[in-house]
Amino acid sequence: MELRYTKVMERATQAQQFLDDKLIWMPDHLQREIGQFNVFPLFSTPSNKVNCQPYNRKGFYKISVLKGHTKFSYADKSLEFMDSALLFSNPNIPYSWELLDEEQTGYFCVFTEGFFNHFGNINDYPVFKPGNIPLFELNIEQQEEINTIFKKMIAEIESDYFYKYDAIRALVFELIHLALKLNPISSNPVDDSNASLRITSLFAELLERQFPIESPRQQIKLRYPIEFAENLSVHVNHLNRSLKKITGKTTSQFIAERIMQEAKSLLQHTDWNISEISWCLGFEELPHFINFFKKAETSTPKHFRNRHL
Repeated sequence: MELRYTKVMERATQAQQFLDDKLIWMPDHLQREIGQFNVFPLFSTPSNKVNCQPYNRKGFYKISVLKGHTKFSYADKSLEFMDSALLFSNPNIPYSWELLDEEQTGYFCVFTEGFFNHFGNINDYPVFKPGNIPLFELNIEQQEEINTIFKKMIAEIESDYFYKYDAIRALVFELIHLALKLNPISSNPVDDSNASLRITSLFAELLERQFPIESPRQQIKLRYPIEFAENLSVHVNHLNRSLKKITGKTTSQFIAERIMQEAKSLLQHTDWNISEISWCLGFEELPHFINFFKKAETSTPKHFRNRHL
């Protein structure tokens, strides 16, 4: 069933109004922080085994400390650690891990980019940049130190301290700076057939994360093959060969088809003007969007909309 965008926006507005009404008693600075950060313990046993798939909340960064023999995979690379490690991930780089031990313990926290507004750009730190290895093996002392930081986060978020989110931000920065002083784990290439399938799957997931477009203020961030390759930490030619091998399509074709699908849906199910739709889909100039649309549909966006009203 196709998404009706106006209904989605109505629900989002109603939800925000509900939060505004319910949180009116709360100090402004706490209202701004709600939903921007959370922290959790992690415990996996043979009867309740946890293998991590890519974190699927849009816009969330994640830091995890894991204890237990684990295999970590992203793009065409795999990394393995025997005891404990610190892992950083951002919303644009899909990854997964597989527990190879009977048990795994640890902690993880998730937060938005907005959580650090006015405190620097979280994307400037190497642990969150594409192309860098985001996994750091820990010795016993380092693991205990990092576990203590996560325990402090849990204590802070459960407290009634007025400036607790400022204290939590400081603890997140402490984790980042600890990692920057460590050496990342070396990666191993995956065999070619599995690597192609994995890269194709991660590319498709990364592309799909940008949709659906639910507001005329929402713009896709990745539109060109080179941008996807950078986020997947592979060369653009390698990405293109992998997609061609698995799907028979080039990276550009794959992206264009998904953007075209979203363009048609927005033209049919919203009253946004064509310039707004063009911008949402990553076209800075309206004529570029019109030419793109005509190449695939042999009609202009305006004619397409009129024909399907």
